[in-house]
Amino acid sequence: MLIAQISDTHIAAADKQTYGIVPMAENLARCVAHINGLIPKPDLVLITGDVANDWCIDQTLRAKSILDGLDCPYYIIPGNHDDRGHIWDVFGGKACPERVDGFINYVIDGYPIRMIGIDTLETGESGGVLCATRLAWIKERLAEDQQTPTLLFMHHPPLKLGIPETDVDGFVGSDELGALIADCGNIKRVLCGHIHLLTHTLWNGTIVTTAPSMGMQLALDLTQEKPSKFLKTKPGYLLHHLTGGGHLVTHSILVDGNVTRYEFAEHN
Repeated sequence: MLIAQISDTHIAAADKQTYGIVPMAENLARCVAHINGLIPKPDLVLITGDVANDWCIDQTLRAKSILDGLDCPYYIIPGNHDDRGHIWDVFGGKACPERVDGFINYVIDGYPIRMIGIDTLETGESGGVLCATRLAWIKERLAEDQQTPTLLFMHHPPLKLGIPETDVDGFVGSDELGALIADCGNIKRVLCGHIHLLTHTLWNGTIVTTAPSMGMQLALDLTQEKPSKFLKTKPGYLLHHLTGGGHLVTHSILVDGNVTRYEFAEHN
């Protein structure tokens, strides 16, 4: 099984670039075309939040017009730059199959791996939140099936990753989520976005993976001084491959139009 993950698309209004300098809509279109050209094709695409850049419905609609070009199903959860109501109005019933107690939480079944989409948005806040209502829903869903390989996908990573710009945002409910995951033996991965960098770390018996943004990478500053800059980069996404041996292997895909492939036999 193949799962593509796109995150932090930050789509601006029509004919505009994000923050006036980054062509995020064009980057998303390039990622969609690249995913459509993969052999084999992904079974589905997960979009882990910050679809829009400024909470606007016109930006959300612009993102949908691009994402609808995918040749496979796609699923979305909101990020802190999204308006939950706009996400539901534009994507609800398909890319967001369900809304529970006002939150965009849902389960994707019918594949070799079970996928649980989790809404960590708290309106008006940059950080992630899992309130008692959302935590109870997650607990029920995890208890339903502790055999099938499962991944969780959400916008905010539930731990600090040494990136001051986003660590300061915090995550309310992180300890409670971690305890639920630690009680399960079938959680293959927690897929997130938000920090605009590719990272992997062990956490409560599973691996938390964050996807890069599609052209706006945070300037890495391990001095722990809060960075105030980002880098314009080529668009990219992650490809998660559930192998026949049951391993979930993650590949980072850079969308670059000038790639030449060389045969080892000819250059060895």
